[in-house]
Amino acid sequence: MSEVKLFSGTNSLQLAEKIAKYYGKRLGDLTMSKFSDGELSPSFNESVRGCTVFLIQSTNPTADNLLELCLMIDAAKRASAYKVCAVIPYYGYARQDRKDRPRVSIAAKLIANMLTSAGADRIMTCDLHAGQIQGFFDIPLDHLNGSAIFVPYLERLNLDNMIFAAPDVGGVARARAYAKHFEVEMVVCDKHRKRANEVASMQVIGDVEGKDVILIDDLVDTAGTLCKAAQILMEKGAISVRAIATHGVLSGKAYENIENSVLKELVVTDTIPMRQTSSKIRVLSVADLFAKAIHAVTGNTSISALFI
Repeated sequence: MSEVKLFSGTNSLQLAEKIAKYYGKRLGDLTMSKFSDGELSPSFNESVRGCTVFLIQSTNPTADNLLELCLMIDAAKRASAYKVCAVIPYYGYARQDRKDRPRVSIAAKLIANMLTSAGADRIMTCDLHAGQIQGFFDIPLDHLNGSAIFVPYLERLNLDNMIFAAPDVGGVARARAYAKHFEVEMVVCDKHRKRANEVASMQVIGDVEGKDVILIDDLVDTAGTLCKAAQILMEKGAISVRAIATHGVLSGKAYENIENSVLKELVVTDTIPMRQTSSKIRVLSVADLFAKAIHAVTGNTSISALFI
């Protein structure tokens, strides 16, 4: 078996250090230099020849994070690494997964091509915005599920009147999976957008009277949808509304929106570093989940046990 080495890009250093600790190895020594014009240049400060290399980096914007990862993959391959696995806790540009209107890019497929062309032998990620993105790759992809982190947390809340809600029609399957596990009902918040990040109208399909509602989503960006859904759910008679989202993108006025909302709390993971703290935001770590997945991959064992 080849030696396993873990390295991190600059965007995911804190998470990578946690993953390395749970895995039982130190994080490898890598330098990411930058020219005065912003050009990036990674270099490994230790040999990776014949090693199975895991490169940890979320590819959320800015685009430098994606380019960093591609350059790290290329450097590892040129340094004669045996295998290179790109560990991408948050797969950026995943919201552009199809042509939903004329003359637009399918960015999720483009990113898949870039990572493969750079030399990645395997991809490991968590809660893709659209499951079909797995099919954009011709190399193995391990798609971890955030439910392994959130279900134990929800069980500790001991809510007697829990019900799950999808913030939009696209999230129905995700919310239904949680509802099935806890053997409770679910509702749907049907929304209509005029443009990206702006909800024009929303209505609730289902009964939330006297319920503790858990909104389930894969990511929260400006938090406009979540906050509007929470407001409508409370108006429909919900006792409380919490939201769970694997990836806390939290751009624009997201923190302000969440603080001023009726949400009791928003629970996210550390796939993306928080820009600031908030009394309503709780962060759970996916480090142990990824460390176990890396152990499974390097030991050629199944990762099925990591799913709930």
